[in-house]
Amino acid sequence: MQMELLLSAEYYKDDGCPTVLPVVRKVQQHIMNDPTLNHEYLPALGLPEFNTAATALLLGNDSIAIVEKRADSIQVPGGNSALFIGAHFLYQWYNITYLKKARVYVSIPYWEKHASVFHYVGFQVYGYRYWNNDKLCLAMPHLLEDLERAPDYSIVLLHFIAHQPTATDPTHAEWIQIAEVMKRKNHFPFFYGNAQGLATGDVHRDAWPVRYFVNERFEFFCAQSFSTIFTLYRAGSLTIVSRNNHTLIRIRSQMEQVARRTWSNPPSFGARIIATVLNNPAFLTEWQENLKKLAERLMLIKENLKKELRTLGTPGSWEHITKQVGLYIFPGFTGYQVNYLMKKMHIYLSPSAQTNISNVNSRNLAYLAHCIHEAVVSNSKESQSSILSN
Repeated sequence: MQMELLLSAEYYKDDGCPTVLPVVRKVQQHIMNDPTLNHEYLPALGLPEFNTAATALLLGNDSIAIVEKRADSIQVPGGNSALFIGAHFLYQWYNITYLKKARVYVSIPYWEKHASVFHYVGFQVYGYRYWNNDKLCLAMPHLLEDLERAPDYSIVLLHFIAHQPTATDPTHAEWIQIAEVMKRKNHFPFFYGNAQGLATGDVHRDAWPVRYFVNERFEFFCAQSFSTIFTLYRAGSLTIVSRNNHTLIRIRSQMEQVARRTWSNPPSFGARIIATVLNNPAFLTEWQENLKKLAERLMLIKENLKKELRTLGTPGSWEHITKQVGLYIFPGFTGYQVNYLMKKMHIYLSPSAQTNISNVNSRNLAYLAHCIHEAVVSNSKESQSSILSN
């Protein structure tokens, strides 16, 4: 058997095919049959109904930032586009305000494409330690230490749910500690998320970190991709939470110029689907139910994989994979184990071994567990041989 567990962003069903949420199919047909719609270009900052709905989804309808009219979103072609337009604005703003290049801090490990966005616009990119590979958990003391040591007014990229690539998130108490350091150091939070609702099955619970920062009166950006949670391609937003409405208007004006020079106008079809779902109570309820089923299946796959590995007697507790959330797992394989899985067992992984767990199904789970067991046991024997030979 051969398996590909590469970093696709699609959610796969048990039959191995990419899924389209039932509510999305329903709304898609509804839009296609609407004779009043046409293919007119959207404004540079996107569909207004989409922007309003995206802001409310992230911050909550009763958010103080929305009430005070100092929060809004702009539609972008995807999560990376949101990072780009936000990074472009911040680079210009920091150069004018502080007459110097600010540092951007990304987690270690990180997604290469995230760091490259900030590099591309001109930032110096540094890392803060996030993952403890020995204990297979969040490296919270090191994370706080690195944020403390970062120069004041640094920009910090924070994944508010389903961290990439580790799928490991801080607890609420740990988020409070992070916020305390960020506030004391005057750091600027730049959030990223692509799994709101897919981590716990509850869109409001998954948005807790961002909403806490709002209540703590932070100004921040939040880049979001809706591709996975709506099973759509190239749909994203950048949410802006500013000091006041006047500042928000000025930021949107600057970003409109960047958008016009970059993609001109964002695509309308996906935005219309998302806006229709989020603004219709019946569709919204159905979407949340669809999302909850997806999240529950991901949790079940992780539990079953852990159970199978324990049944095989595979070294390690494997508790960490069931604590991880969202579409991916980060098993913490060594380079030897990744190489063994690819060359000996034909399990094709990324170098970090970050895995789209929805690729695992009822037909291949037992085989995958067997292959992991073989790789881990072989690695242990190899290590013992090295020790004895020395």
